[in-house]
Amino acid sequence: MMEALVFDLSHPGRQGYVYPPCDVPSSAGLDNSLARMTPARLPELSELDVVRHFSRLSNLTFGVDYGMYPLGSCTMKYNPKVNEQTASIEGFTSIHPLQDEDTVQGALELMHSLLEKLSVITGMAWGTLQPSAGAHGEYTGLKIIRAYHLAKGDAKRTR
Repeated sequence: MMEALVFDLSHPGRQGYVYPPCDVPSSAGLDNSLARMTPARLPELSELDVVRHFSRLSNLTFGVDYGMYPLGSCTMKYNPKVNEQTASIEGFTSIHPLQDEDTVQGALELMHSLLEKLSVITGMAWGTLQPSAGAHGEYTGLKIIRAYHLAKGDAKRTR
């Protein structure tokens, strides 16, 4: 049985979680040209509707919590729950690309330390944390490999 799209389950005026009023200036130092001019077209569902919808969807798909999946570079690998909890710490999730760099020194220090450790483990001079995942990360890896061979004077490897 197919699960309805979340937009098909939407009912005008139905609310889920209501966030408390914002306690910081709404601009938060961001350029107004980046602000949305019209409300986002989001489905209107109760919190219970959302939980039930995604629970039904989760039963239709395979996940690594249910068994071994030998393929996949990022989305299907085992991600320990402690990693997910750590990644959800507000100091990471609240960072904005346009934020003053003086306010993110702790996160930058952690990322620098991680890169140092990954470099030691892999035997590489350095690396990057920039590509998010999936095809973007794989493409970045291919570009790094190509740059390595070009730096060694090996321009023959094209396939």
